[in-house]
Amino acid sequence: MPWNQPGSGGEKDPWGQNRGGQRPPDLDEIVRTVQNKLGGLFGSKRGSNGSGNGSGSGSWGSQLPRKSLVIVLLVIGVLVWLGTGVYEVEQSEQAVILRLGKYLETQGPGLNWNFPQPIEQRFIINVQKENVVEVGYRSQQTSSETKRNLPREALMLTADENIIDIQFAVHYDLKDPRDRLFFVSEPTDVVVRQATESAVREVVGRSTMDFVITGGRADVTAEVHELLQNILDRYQSGINIRQVKMQDAQPPAEVKPAFDDAVKAREDEERIKNEAEAYSNDVIPRARGGAARILQEAEAYKASVIARSTGEASRFAQILAEYRKAPEVTRDRLYIETMESVLSNSSKLMIDQKGGGNVIYLPLDQLLRERRDASTLSRSGTDFASDGTSEGIGSDRTRSRTSGRTGRGQ
Repeated sequence: MPWNQPGSGGEKDPWGQNRGGQRPPDLDEIVRTVQNKLGGLFGSKRGSNGSGNGSGSGSWGSQLPRKSLVIVLLVIGVLVWLGTGVYEVEQSEQAVILRLGKYLETQGPGLNWNFPQPIEQRFIINVQKENVVEVGYRSQQTSSETKRNLPREALMLTADENIIDIQFAVHYDLKDPRDRLFFVSEPTDVVVRQATESAVREVVGRSTMDFVITGGRADVTAEVHELLQNILDRYQSGINIRQVKMQDAQPPAEVKPAFDDAVKAREDEERIKNEAEAYSNDVIPRARGGAARILQEAEAYKASVIARSTGEASRFAQILAEYRKAPEVTRDRLYIETMESVLSNSSKLMIDQKGGGNVIYLPLDQLLRERRDASTLSRSGTDFASDGTSEGIGSDRTRSRTSGRTGRGQ
């Protein structure tokens, strides 16, 4: 049975107190007791029956402690309310203060104070934290895949009417918390992602597919960074773009094999062009050098022929002058010089016929062989002493073979 019903058999309440058949204390009595104690603190003495012993009436004595209690409570409440305005701002944070909904000031790091609500409001914002926004993909933290592609953000149209799958990572922080608080209503990541997608579509739309995928990555990234910052500044978002990174740029998966074939063909074309240029750079200088050498040899031959002709003409004129002075002497001298020049380049055979009438045997095979050897040596640039050699060989062999037949030959 409940403890507070008759016949429950218990004299104690659920809190272990003995009721003793008495009623619970009255709330008004508790309030009066507290007022009496506070009244004693403020100089108002009351008896046990609730009447004061002072000179004033009982009603005035009962009102004075109540007013003092209200004042004390109000003072304590005001102090507590004012104490809630004390706050601390970290080194990487800034506090934006609003007074009755209007911007008042921006406070820096340290211990600060402002009027609590509803008079003033404060918004503490971290301005140095670096945030990352992903465009075209999302990083996967729980699954085995490193990232999840988003074709709706990644697929873009280039200037040459090709579709490209491009992904960016944008690092940003806040440079003006006031602008971020008053001019941007959506979350910061959403604003940065939408502005980045707009900037990338504009830059990619002005570029060709080959330029974006191959050699223009750095240029595209720099242009996107500049354009994105201009867009956010025009919106007065208070966002500062630290870095823009191009994560990937490739054709869509549906046409990637065909694109790889086209890229391979283009690389083969460049390779063949480079080989042709290398061959051209090797052949043309050698051909030019050969042509220059032939021209120089022709010039030298021309100069030598002209000089030789001029010398021959001069010598002939001098000989003619001498011939007119002494024709016989000049004729003999010319004959001797001519025979000397002819016989100096031919094989000679000396025969002694004083021994009798032996049959003369001419070694024609030996003479022909010596002539061939002489022509070979002359072509190789070696002097061939044909006079002394042929003379000695011919004379010795002739003497040996005709020693016993000289008389018969005569």
